[in-house]
Amino acid sequence: MKKLLIATTNQGKIAEYTAIFKELNITLELLTLRDLNINADMEETGETFEENAIAKAKFYYNLSKMPTLSDDAGLEIDYLKGEPGVHSRRWPGYTASDEELMNIALEKLQGVPKEKRGAQLKAVVGLCFPEDENVYTFEGILRGSIAEKSIGKVISGYPFRSIFISEDSDRYLSEAGIVTHRKQAIEKALPLIKKYLC
Repeated sequence: MKKLLIATTNQGKIAEYTAIFKELNITLELLTLRDLNINADMEETGETFEENAIAKAKFYYNLSKMPTLSDDAGLEIDYLKGEPGVHSRRWPGYTASDEELMNIALEKLQGVPKEKRGAQLKAVVGLCFPEDENVYTFEGILRGSIAEKSIGKVISGYPFRSIFISEDSDRYLSEAGIVTHRKQAIEKALPLIKKYLC
């Protein structure tokens, strides 16, 4: 069975990719940084999701020398001119907790009417293969809006899903079984994944 490194330590992200590949009937052995005893951490200094995804794919591919998938993702709120964007996890200037991030978003939108609470979850996936060592990127976007309060169900590592309602649903993303931005990106990457790994 072909192997693919999911270059993250985020357990929620690993679980999501496992579910996405299963749903798309792609049979691969997904390995994590922990599986390969890779402890090196790469600082995300890019100004865009794409820059960070490319940098992470190159960094962890060079350490592993095996097919590598990385991503960078976050929330972009229309009213806040795209904030927090690439700074989603470090919005207050440091690595914040899930609860803090939800509260910051809700506080910044306090009193903002529903029609101005538009937002999107964006993910850029980077893929690097030993065959050519280029990094290919694929983007997924899920449009929706920010609710006025959070729902009780919080998915660890994904705080914004507890305040985000997809435009295709009236349910919070954390409780709705709907297509995510990461799945959209992987669907776009399928021809390349099948070429090198299937």
